Amino acid sequence: MRFLLDDEQRAFAHSLDALLTAADTPSVVRSWGAGDHTAGRALWSRIADAGVFALAVPEAYEGVGPLPVELAVAFVELGRHAVPGPLVETVAAPALLTEPGLAKRFLPGLASGETIATVALNGSYALDGDAATLHLAVEGGEDDEGGGELRLAQWHGHGHGQGQRQEHGPVRTSMDPARRLTRLQGDGGELLAAGPQVTAAAAHALTWARLATAAQALGVGLTLLDRTVAYVKQRSQFGVPIGSFQAVKHRLADAKVALEFARPLLFGAALTMDPADVAAAKVTACEAAYTTARTALQLHGAIGYTAEYDLSLWLTKARALRTAWGTPGECRELVLR
Repeated sequence: MRFLLDDEQRAFAHSLDALLTAADTPSVVRSWGAGDHTAGRALWSRIADAGVFALAVPEAYEGVGPLPVELAVAFVELGRHAVPGPLVETVAAPALLTEPGLAKRFLPGLASGETIATVALNGSYALDGDAATLHLAVEGGEDDEGGGELRLAQWHGHGHGQGQRQEHGPVRTSMDPARRLTRLQGDGGELLAAGPQVTAAAAHALTWARLATAAQALGVGLTLLDRTVAYVKQRSQFGVPIGSFQAVKHRLADAKVALEFARPLLFGAALTMDPADVAAAKVTACEAAYTTARTALQLHGAIGYTAEYDLSLWLTKARALRTAWGTPGECRELVLR
């Protein structure tokens, strides 16, 4: 089955590509990883103005959604440009805030980009707690007779990247220096909702998060492939470009096939929003991006992984997204069930 974007969706993707190309995202990523969010917040506002976050918010609360296909289109572009920040968490948060009072309170800010959300499910690490303005924590689930609890969590720590300390609360640096993982303290925070409906909402939020992560990973893989193809055309050995070697062509062809196989799974999952379909799309897209990252690193040599070389921004993101919001094993288990 072929999934082709319509003219409006393609125009949306092109407009986002132009916006992000003009923003010089590599410099934004490096600043974000160093703990300076100024450029990242400015870019966040421009992304919000383009309507990206509104895609996950119903029209009744100043959004235009939910539109999962368009959201997947947008996140492919965000991945292609390695945009930092809790993007996935911000579009997953509306699924947790469906109760009318909560929706009215929080969703307009999420749609407009004024609110940056991060989410922790059952004690997991939350992304970029220091940059987020809304911290949501879900505790409890199917094994709890009373269901789960959704709370406004407390963020007390600060520590930006490797080698820096935090005064309160543990902070971990992931493989991607621009992704700082934080423990949120839900105890004592405002209780927003409780009961079986919270468990159901958390499962729905996880599906949205996995869809956005899959799209982001596909975009990361596409950029890694494009940059590597350009590089092997320029780098020469024995007087000829290494891209002319059959072994190099085969590695790049394998990466291309893997990414193209992931694309219809991604958009098919966006159409159904079935948790198993989304899990399949996530594991396929993330594994394709990871395979492409390994190929890109091998064909670039050591220069590819140096922090000064822009390719490293996508290499580390491909590795981090592989396990974000569900490891390959967890996603495969869901598909098999």
